[in-house]
Amino acid sequence: MNSLDKLIEQFEKFPGIGARQARRFAFHILSLPEAETEELASLITSLKNTVSECHSCRRFFARNGGSSVLCSICDDTNRDQSKLLVVSNDSDVQAIERGQTYNGLYFVLGGTIPLLTERVNNKIRGGALKALVTEKTKDGLTEIILAFAVNPDGENTARYVETLLKEMLEQSNLKISVLGRGLSTGSELEYADPETIKNALENRH
Repeated sequence: MNSLDKLIEQFEKFPGIGARQARRFAFHILSLPEAETEELASLITSLKNTVSECHSCRRFFARNGGSSVLCSICDDTNRDQSKLLVVSNDSDVQAIERGQTYNGLYFVLGGTIPLLTERVNNKIRGGALKALVTEKTKDGLTEIILAFAVNPDGENTARYVETLLKEMLEQSNLKISVLGRGLSTGSELEYADPETIKNALENRH
């Protein structure tokens, strides 16, 4: 397999990218000036050294030369410590922050759990979520908001989290809620407009 085929194969591994799009990406790179391809390669190489995973919410953030293990959201003491919104991936956090409606904390679960799956893959951070809820409950956490895609996989993931936290919910004053009407069936959170997200948050149940 030559380098072009290998690059196409790598692009096909990206979420939501099929073979045709992967080929378009690869040929687009070939059409770029050499300086731009070198900059792109440098950016990819430097990612691991300049971007970290937040020790609390698990989203990726640019360190900008700092040594903090927390992202700017988790490090902000003005955020509402009583609410924890659980999303499937980093882009969902960005979508909600754009709406400027939610001021609580986040946790990035690491994906969704397909309805027909027999086992949870190791990218799902169930253990980390339980640990964070235990820690934040001591700091005044009262509500966990599940914000997954409105489709069978999202609903299955919500059931997984509810089962995961069932014992903790029974032993504390924590309540669990899900986004309300506003998100249409089948919609992905990261593609929703700010007003839709605002309505879904305000009408959670």
